[in-house]
Amino acid sequence: MIVSVLSGKGGTGKTTVATNLAYVSDSAAYVDCDVEEPNGFLFLKPVITGKEKVSVMVPSVTEEKCSACGECAKWCQFNALALVKQKVIGFLQLCHGCGLCSLVCPEMAIKETPRGIGVIETGQFNKGIFMHGVLKTGEPIAVPIISKLVEKTGNVKARHVIVDCPPGSSCSVIAAVEKSDYCLLVTEPTPFGLHDLKIAVDLIKLLGIPGGVVINKADEKSQIIRDYCSAKNIPVLMELPFSKRIAEAYSAGKMIVDTNPAIRERFHELLDILEGL
Repeated sequence: MIVSVLSGKGGTGKTTVATNLAYVSDSAAYVDCDVEEPNGFLFLKPVITGKEKVSVMVPSVTEEKCSACGECAKWCQFNALALVKQKVIGFLQLCHGCGLCSLVCPEMAIKETPRGIGVIETGQFNKGIFMHGVLKTGEPIAVPIISKLVEKTGNVKARHVIVDCPPGSSCSVIAAVEKSDYCLLVTEPTPFGLHDLKIAVDLIKLLGIPGGVVINKADEKSQIIRDYCSAKNIPVLMELPFSKRIAEAYSAGKMIVDTNPAIRERFHELLDILEGL
């Protein structure tokens, strides 16, 4: 079962839920798709055993063949190519690797070459499998690494595959969740939390993926989240209390399930609920 953990914004506790859920499972793979700022390793402390480079195919122009017709720049939807003074200039960080430029070039002067944008690291934590992607600093496009990570989940031998998604609702999030069986939407009981929860709910409904809500930092204000979920017929699967002890554990890079047996039990109950879906 592939379970994606996402939120409409950062800072709601998405990684807290994802790492602790993987940690309490007897058979789990944790996949950190927040490749711009991966931080699950800080908590699970895996032993990294493998590293794989990730590249995208970008255009390389053979100047001797190029007639400077400008067709490649005209058809590029991402402005990765421009015709300047009868010469094709490439802005390859903008390239999405679609290959259209090489198809429309009448002189066949464009070929595609690989350009590295980051790495995927794999290893082991506790009793589970660990995978995360790391985007190179300054690279603007994360989707190729995320798609490669999601592709690898198909070969993982674990009962629970926990995907820690990027925050928000961008293309990166869609790439992370598109093969999921279920989504956990992590939110907090504030007006901002509710606003961004609505965005996340709209996203998974658009993709046709079922989901439930986890309320983090729950307190007396949590009723605004419960009321919304009740109105939208979305189950609230777990609540984590607003707790200084939990915050201190998280700040120290510790698993919050180790701070309180009751919290550990809540995560076990969440796993049971997910397995019963």
